[in-house]
Amino acid sequence: MTTGAHGGMLEAALQQLDAVAERIKLDPGIHKRLRQPQRALIVSVPTAMDDGRLEVFTGYRVQHDLTMGPTKGGIRYHPDVNLEEVTALAMLMTWKCALMALPYGGAKGGVCCDSTQMSRAELERMTRRYTSEIISIIGPDRDIPAPDMYTNEQVMAWMMDTYSMQRGITAPGVVTGKPLLLGGSLGRREATGRGVYYVLKVAAKECGMPFKGAKVAVQGFGNVGSVAARLLHEDDCCVVAVSNHRGGIYNPRGLDIATLLAEHPHGEAISHYRDGDRITNQELLELDCDILIPAAVEGQITEKNADRIRARIVAEGANGPTTPEADRILAGKKVTVIPDILANAGGVTVSYFEWVQDIQQYFWHEHEINERLSEIMTAAFQRVLALARKEQVDLRTAALMLGVSRVAEAKKLRGLYP
Repeated sequence: MTTGAHGGMLEAALQQLDAVAERIKLDPGIHKRLRQPQRALIVSVPTAMDDGRLEVFTGYRVQHDLTMGPTKGGIRYHPDVNLEEVTALAMLMTWKCALMALPYGGAKGGVCCDSTQMSRAELERMTRRYTSEIISIIGPDRDIPAPDMYTNEQVMAWMMDTYSMQRGITAPGVVTGKPLLLGGSLGRREATGRGVYYVLKVAAKECGMPFKGAKVAVQGFGNVGSVAARLLHEDDCCVVAVSNHRGGIYNPRGLDIATLLAEHPHGEAISHYRDGDRITNQELLELDCDILIPAAVEGQITEKNADRIRARIVAEGANGPTTPEADRILAGKKVTVIPDILANAGGVTVSYFEWVQDIQQYFWHEHEINERLSEIMTAAFQRVLALARKEQVDLRTAALMLGVSRVAEAKKLRGLYP
């Protein structure tokens, strides 16, 4: 196994589990089981490139725990994808699904590649080969992938088609986040960002902070960050800064998010937006604001910059954007951190809705989906907040306590086979 940033992410996930296990007096045998994924598959993904070359990529699919039902988790295409990262994210997905009371275990997958440098035809060939390599462990009742970093509805359509062709049936429930025409769900594309918005509304109220007019900074103006920014802007929050991997834009009087999205619908070159000053991603994190949404990649708030965070509420739109050391610093500063397994759980929640709709072949109206998502996100936040106050712990610890306890109880009920 490699080490480095993603090795650190797995180490952090294990440290979180160990700390929670001690706090809830977790059975030692179950603790040992939860520290290891149930299945981890590494595959070779040979792909014919447009210039005639054969490129061999490495793909992964990790299923952390199958106690609660089939596993669920995204597929990402990125040069930094490796086994440690995928394992850590699969573990977080287990706690997230349990926290949201979804009938899933956690999984994650990906291919180590630079998809931004690949043509559509190359991406399709790679996706279909990767799907073929992991097909023995995925399925509507086994493991249901979804989009993640640098994957989208089209990638899910190719995965669904590849699985369906090899099985000789049309199986829309094998993936979620598909195009609507192929069994996708209304509201799925916006679900993660919308979930961030829903928990922020209730969190601001619980923190005694006025929501209308609250100053918001959003790091990561992709699918999650742009949706959250738009909904917050529409609800009269003052979004003062947004950024992507190329940099950001800042206006202390507030950005016109509708105009920004209209001019840059895919987020490219937002730092050139005329109505504001250019800033770096690091500068955005340290802005004077009420709400900070790290919605880009992991490891953005660390012990090196946590003491300069000035937001009152941090809502983790990304997975693992705050390190354990930074968590302790933010807690000392009385910053409310809404953890990733709660803040960005809207995506997997509506993925669950999509899966149910595919199984039933009965599809819901978008207002029904958004209402149910709001109810589930709000109820989950209230459960986490109640436990945090009862046990005098931060929201991340409380969320993990609830998630781990639920999985542990299910393992006790099922017993150990054989």
